[in-house]
Order: sequence, then C-alpha cells, then structure tokens
Amino acid sequence: MTTVLFACTHNAGRSQMAAAWFGALADPAKARAETAGTSPDNDKHAVDADAMREVGLDLSAAKPKLLTEAAAAGADWLMTMGCDEACPVVPGVKREDWALDDPARLPVERVRAIRDDIKQRVEGFLDREGLRR
Repeated sequence: MTTVLFACTHNAGRSQMAAAWFGALADPAKARAETAGTSPDNDKHAVDADAMREVGLDLSAAKPKLLTEAAAAGADWLMTMGCDEACPVVPGVKREDWALDDPARLPVERVRAIRDDIKQRVEGFLDREGLRR
C-alpha cells in the first residue's frame, strides 16, 4: 500500500483538494492519501469545498491537521504545495513540490483553475506510479 501525504500551509484547500482527487482516482487496493498542514486552519476554506462539490467531490469530512515529522515519515510520498522550508525533509520519503497558488481568498474562478490543475497533477502522478483505478 502506497501512502501519499499531501501537505500545504493551512491544510484547508490545496492538500484537501488533492486528497479528494486522489481518493476518487486511485486504486484503493494500491494507494491511500493523507493530508496535513504546517500551520493548519480551524476548518476548510468554504470556496474550495464549493469548487470540489461542483465536480462531485465532498470535503465535508476533511479536517485540517498539523504536519508532523512522524506523519511525514509514515508516508511513501510527501507532496508539498507552498509550505516551502516549513515542510520536513524526511530520509526515505520521496518528495515532490507542486507550485500551486493558495486558493484562500481567491475568486471562485481562480479556485476552479487551481482545482483543475491539482486534478491533472494527481492524474499524472497516479499514471506514472501505476496507481490509478
């Protein structure tokens, strides 16, 4: 089982969207996703949840949580999104950085573009690693 940890600053937008796409597109017998943030918010960003709902994905159960070195060490992959040097580098954990704008306080049109970009990145990763449904 491959574990992918999606991490961003607030764990309230980008990483939650990535994990939702991952859950919808990955083979659940081969891979699973976790999320965390270096400075987690109290809740998800509403506009991000609305944008995901538009494509049939529900973020209502997702709750922001703190990114710890222990959590990162339990993953096979750490996908970072804007947390820069605050995201840990963990020996043995493969890391990829996805340069994505923070959707917080952006207009819904821009959030949709970020959502779609995340989907493409998740699809590319799953295809490359042979983890797609």
